Amino acid sequence: MIVTAVKTLPIHSGDDLFSILDRFCPVLEENSVVAITSKIISLCQKRVVKIEPGVDKKKLIHEESDYYLTHEAMPKYGFITTITEDILIANAGVDESNGDGYYVLWPKDIQYVTNKIWTYLKNKNAIKNLGIIVTDSHSTMLRWGVTGICLSWCGFLPLKSYINSPDIFGRHFNSVNTSVIDGLAASAVYTMGEGNEQTPLAVISDIPHIQFVDHEPTHDELKSLKISLEDDLYAPLLSSVTWIKGGRKA
Repeated sequence: MIVTAVKTLPIHSGDDLFSILDRFCPVLEENSVVAITSKIISLCQKRVVKIEPGVDKKKLIHEESDYYLTHEAMPKYGFITTITEDILIANAGVDESNGDGYYVLWPKDIQYVTNKIWTYLKNKNAIKNLGIIVTDSHSTMLRWGVTGICLSWCGFLPLKSYINSPDIFGRHFNSVNTSVIDGLAASAVYTMGEGNEQTPLAVISDIPHIQFVDHEPTHDELKSLKISLEDDLYAPLLSSVTWIKGGRKA
């Protein structure tokens, strides 16, 4: 698999997303996936709040989350644990890095925007098989360091199932799916970087274990990624704390 980061100019609030793609996204070939950091979509949508006296970051996080834990539950690093868009994430995605004096929120209508990007780049490059992923940084339990997670995707199947398939000794799997979207997101986020690299786009090619499709994600495909708290591997931990309802509107 080859992941190539794409350098751009600094992106500011109110910039036009499709003009950015026109200017910086290279010519795309069949069977490639374009990774886009969620932050530049948010900036183009003006999903920002100026950092100034009177702006309460903690309140902002509460408003942007589906559920959150009290700040006192994790005071050491100033993070608030939240569930937002059915993802366990710090601070509901609210972040000020590379925000030029703004808190940057997660994009609005992210799947709709992702679908539009897919259609636009697919038609512009006159190719049949193209994937899009929108990424963000994510922390893993009991591990230092961030990796990438996919917030939305289009153009390929998000999971590769091994259920009922044999391993090398003939034992059949009964519960294993590989997350294609998060595997790609982790590779892209690592390549794009977290600091001043100024590479918020990446093109991924020579991808194994991917099945491209010629349609936007269906309701069932979107639903296939969701897992109830009761069925989650970490259910004993997630259900042992008191989650507070946040203010995010679907």
